[in-house]
Amino acid sequence: MTDKRDDQPAPETIAAAHGVASDPSFGAVAPPIYLSSTYEFAGYDTARAYDYGRLANPTRDLLSDALAKLEGGAGAVVTSSGMAAIDLLVGQLRQGDLVLAPHDCYGGTIRLLKARADRGQIALRLVDQTDRAVFAQALEEEPALVLIETPSNPLMRVVDVAALAALAREAGAEVAVDNTFLSPALQRPIALGADYAIHSTTKFLNGHSDVIAGAVVAGTKAQADQLRAWANVVGSSGSPFDAWLTLRGLRTLFPRIERQQANAMAIARHLDAHPAVARVYYPGLPSHPNHAVATRQQRGFGAMLSFDLAGGAEAVKRFIGAVRTFTLAESLGGVESLVAHPATMTHADMGEDARRVAGIGDGLLRLSVGLENEADLLAGLDLGLAAC
Repeated sequence: MTDKRDDQPAPETIAAAHGVASDPSFGAVAPPIYLSSTYEFAGYDTARAYDYGRLANPTRDLLSDALAKLEGGAGAVVTSSGMAAIDLLVGQLRQGDLVLAPHDCYGGTIRLLKARADRGQIALRLVDQTDRAVFAQALEEEPALVLIETPSNPLMRVVDVAALAALAREAGAEVAVDNTFLSPALQRPIALGADYAIHSTTKFLNGHSDVIAGAVVAGTKAQADQLRAWANVVGSSGSPFDAWLTLRGLRTLFPRIERQQANAMAIARHLDAHPAVARVYYPGLPSHPNHAVATRQQRGFGAMLSFDLAGGAEAVKRFIGAVRTFTLAESLGGVESLVAHPATMTHADMGEDARRVAGIGDGLLRLSVGLENEADLLAGLDLGLAAC
């Protein structure tokens, strides 16, 4: 799993120790939190390293540095949410610039992009990015930004980041990959050719369901500087306290992911053999159509999966009423296991027609698998499945 370069520690070490014992004032092992909104100038027309918290903050910068190192980027901006991270990129585009995005991505992402497009601020094209011919044809329209989400939310479709990034670069487009589902523990899009890696740090990076925040990691210093400048203009920077909590959560990212994806694999195999389940969507299963691509570009298959119940919407209602250990809630990536019904929750705003095109049916359930005991998770699912 380790992807170590000679000039820096291994990713596991960065996550666990970046900023540890770096306090110059008192020698605190845990990095302190700086909540001040403003900072004293050294003198007339002489600012110190920090002057106002919207532009920069020591705690937020420590998290930004850690994320940039983990993703192999040149710099990062921590934002107030995952949606703010996406909008930080989209908001820099010129009027009429085309964004090429997946037709089956997170409902909030589609909502944001459509809202920008409806106001005439961007042009938008949604395509099935697993269809290479369709993707290549869309590139002929000369998009400014190609947004990739892999694995996709909620159907776990995986696209070849290196191949799509190469095609996009030939067309003159920048490429941003939403890496929320896997985190840099399992996938590093910039190393695969992307310009940016996007995160809802609310999810696996923080890992405890107690923070709303996001981040954009840039591949070059110029891109990172531009992101920081624009974040200062629009005021989308995240709070210091959320940054401190996220950095604390980051310490356990690798062991959490390792345990969570082991649980997810056991659940995927269990569901795949159950008569009440029509189909399981998990790239770790050899039957998944993108299993080979996932094996090649990822270090693991992650802790997210979805499945269709054979009984459709009525079976979903019975399942949700009977399932245990899994909590019915939106979001993902925490230490606790969650179940969501995309059609009525995370992707409700897409509309029925768009969900149908994307393949998101009323019988689809999405699982975010946590750290609970494997046997308890399977038993909790079986109670729900027995009611179907």
